[in-house]
Amino acid sequence: MPDLLLGPILRHVDETSATVWVETDAPCQVQVLGCRTPTFTVAGHHFALVICRGLEPGTTTAYDVELDGLRVWPRQDDPYPAPTVRTRSRDGQEAFRLLFGSCRVTRPHEPPYTSTEGEDGVGVDALHAYGRRMLTQDEPAWPDALLLLGDQVYADELSPETLAYIERTRGTEQPPGAGVADFQEYTVLYEEAWSDPLIRWVLSTLPTAMVFDDHDVHDDWNTSALWRRTMQEKDWWAARIEGGLMSYWLYQHLGNLSPADLEVDELWAALKEVDDGEELLRAYARKADGEADGGKGVRWSYRRDYGDVRLLVLDSRGGRVLETGDRSMVDDAEWAWIVEQTRDCASHLLLASSLPVLLPPAIHGLEAWNEAVCDGAWGRRWRDWGEKIRQGADLEHWAAFGQSWARLMRLVEEVGSGQCGPAPASITFLGGDVHFSYLARAHFGDDRGVTSHVHQAVCSPVRNPVNRSVQLGDRFARTAAGRAVGRLLARSAGVPKPETSWRIEHGPRFANSVAALEMEGRSALLRLENTVSGDADERLVVGLERQLS
Repeated sequence: MPDLLLGPILRHVDETSATVWVETDAPCQVQVLGCRTPTFTVAGHHFALVICRGLEPGTTTAYDVELDGLRVWPRQDDPYPAPTVRTRSRDGQEAFRLLFGSCRVTRPHEPPYTSTEGEDGVGVDALHAYGRRMLTQDEPAWPDALLLLGDQVYADELSPETLAYIERTRGTEQPPGAGVADFQEYTVLYEEAWSDPLIRWVLSTLPTAMVFDDHDVHDDWNTSALWRRTMQEKDWWAARIEGGLMSYWLYQHLGNLSPADLEVDELWAALKEVDDGEELLRAYARKADGEADGGKGVRWSYRRDYGDVRLLVLDSRGGRVLETGDRSMVDDAEWAWIVEQTRDCASHLLLASSLPVLLPPAIHGLEAWNEAVCDGAWGRRWRDWGEKIRQGADLEHWAAFGQSWARLMRLVEEVGSGQCGPAPASITFLGGDVHFSYLARAHFGDDRGVTSHVHQAVCSPVRNPVNRSVQLGDRFARTAAGRAVGRLLARSAGVPKPETSWRIEHGPRFANSVAALEMEGRSALLRLENTVSGDADERLVVGLERQLS
């Protein structure tokens, strides 16, 4: 009898439809809410995305999962409530609450939160703590959606069970050592990350959107063209990058797509027509990876609408163009798509990227300086040093792609000043990656007519704190002295002063955290909550509550 390996994970939900993702241990028919679909197979692994149509708007419906007609979820002894689908109302005027965060390593949930001798504990998992709180609340108090902003899994910072699996199978003596080598090992990594019972329940109940960042594939992934050439010379890299992008499409990206997107997705259609789609998906992964070398890539960015709120999730990692001499975060085709999605916004526009757009000004200046030095601003001799600094200090955020940063800020100015239609009440960048949380506010000149409130909200990490020496540097970056150092560096390399200014209004905070953005009508409220070190009760404490509009 077939059974679930992972899931159910609730993915896209709108007024009348929902998608539910599962991984099973054998081919079968999967049924949810009376809607049925067969599994498809990739490299001997079996998956399904069930599209449930015909749901009633504005309702809450419990669901179960049947495989070949037999109910397998919820389990009979499951201590958690049945998973539910909550559809939006047709008028879309109800309040909307989005929970978000990034960077979550998989470790035990009991003190000291570690599994190997000598390894530092990583503290309380903020998402796990949030799930425990949900169990004490009535359903109307739950978030309406969850956004995971990168580093859902760590391919080079392995979780305990995955490392044990690798040691049993191939050992760690040869490269990539204690890192994921291929697609099969990625499947083990995802299974461990998402199989904790409470996390599994949360993902089965909150509609979840996701996007990758570097650790989903490799630390510093796509930092620069030189980094790519160095990695491509390693005999194990091809299997790693193909496995990483194959598994990302299966475990994360497929569920990001709406039913309308799925109807026109050629890869999705093709995988359902073959006995095993490994070669199809492997070719797709190679095409996606080739974009950074100037090839024709794929679009990982996507859009979701929640009534009066538009969420644009921007790929700031896999769609980079690095080899053309015109470094950019995404290629021209993807950028044109992004611009088009901002032309009919409603009350709130959320621009989500795994990497913050508005960094602490000192770090922004440092990254802008480094990009200019890598491009020869300080002469040929400094180029190599600039590249070493870029890779060693992870200087590859939006600020290190200056043309893309400026283009994105011009777009925000156009939207926020009403040049593309009525200006939203708020435009908020959502970010992660940096392992500290903060809130920044952007300021535009009075002559530019921007009426939208523009902020950067960063929530990182959900679970993976940085050491104290890094914290000291990040604290300095928000000071007036840090701002001055960053500006002097950028000026020394001929980088013009940004036309937009911004300041850190709150933070940095270094605790494991989750954040919620609550929007109703023209108002928006940000709430940041963090865990308490060593608290076995997994309490969450409000660190920031700020009205954004």
